[in-house]
Amino acid sequence: MRPRKTCRPTRCPDEFARHASGRSRNAPGRPTVAAAVEDISRLLMDDATTVAVVGATDDPEKYGSVIYRDLKAKGFTVFAVNPNRPRVDGDRAYGSLADLPEPPTIVTMVVPPPETLRVLHQAEELGLRHVWVQPGAADGAVVDYLAEHGFTSIVDACIMVRSRYRLPA
Repeated sequence: MRPRKTCRPTRCPDEFARHASGRSRNAPGRPTVAAAVEDISRLLMDDATTVAVVGATDDPEKYGSVIYRDLKAKGFTVFAVNPNRPRVDGDRAYGSLADLPEPPTIVTMVVPPPETLRVLHQAEELGLRHVWVQPGAADGAVVDYLAEHGFTSIVDACIMVRSRYRLPA
């Protein structure tokens, strides 16, 4: 069964990074948004990168399922974060980021914006700074929070598209 929506970037990398950070390209004392996008994109090529998928599920109609399985098939160590499920794709699911066995390199959000904002508060408390917010998981409050709290983030782009060049382990 196929997901209902297509998963593709909705903006060019520089545009969605600017949208994500809420910063201008030349904000004094801050890295450029292109550098932030490059930082996270580079992590996708590192074999040691781990990814927490917030909203992972076994429902094949949902992107939480598609993204979890896609990243796993590409050889990433992935952690399913979903307080409503004990397992996802046969793997243990964790109720929150705080429950994970190790800090993930990247936290990707596949949940509605209010839930994304709640999880961002937890990510900040845990020192998790690399965040990927899938299309549909952000609104103005999420974008503002990311900018105000100095996250390195990508918003409204699909992690499956950016990680497509990673070879399966």
